[in-house]
Amino acid sequence: MWNILDVYSTLPPALRFYWAVAIAASIVFVIQMTLTFIGIGETDGGAGLDAGLGDATAGDTLDAGGAIQLFSVRNVVNFLLGVGWGGVCFWNLFSNHHLVTIVAFICGLAFVVAFMFMLKAVMKLQRSGNFRIEQCVGMTCSVYLRIPAARKGSGKVQVSYYGSVLELEALTDGPFLPSGAKVKVVQVLDSHSLLVEAL
Repeated sequence: MWNILDVYSTLPPALRFYWAVAIAASIVFVIQMTLTFIGIGETDGGAGLDAGLGDATAGDTLDAGGAIQLFSVRNVVNFLLGVGWGGVCFWNLFSNHHLVTIVAFICGLAFVVAFMFMLKAVMKLQRSGNFRIEQCVGMTCSVYLRIPAARKGSGKVQVSYYGSVLELEALTDGPFLPSGAKVKVVQVLDSHSLLVEAL
């Protein structure tokens, strides 16, 4: 332990700063991710800047601002994580330490953007997992596989649900519906099929 501290004390001050930020941010990041995955400390999104990533503002562990907020505790940690490890990794690649600072700053921004999109994708999967077929009634969707007339067979429709596209079996009481036709869901027939009509 003392050997590590001795080595640390011999590093240039700027490199010591990057190592300190990287280690501290990594510890907080691991704690945040652990609490997020076990579902502790989640709160609904509050006020903040959405950064144009849709209305997905599900809870964020240790952060009352929501998971996709641009200015949030989570994104500050992500930024510091990128800055710290960016500075450590690029320290020996550039002789100009001002350039290292710029690269580390860019790494921090890249970490923020990457984790924002990753969390958005995870929340889409969560919404898909919570999907109930009854929510389709009244929706407009597209025919994916043609639907025979008068319930003489089934086809498939594509339903858009919070940014995810789901394929469901569909029948119709009306005329034949070709692929690409726009239809409206009028009834849920069972746990995996819908009754649709042409628009």
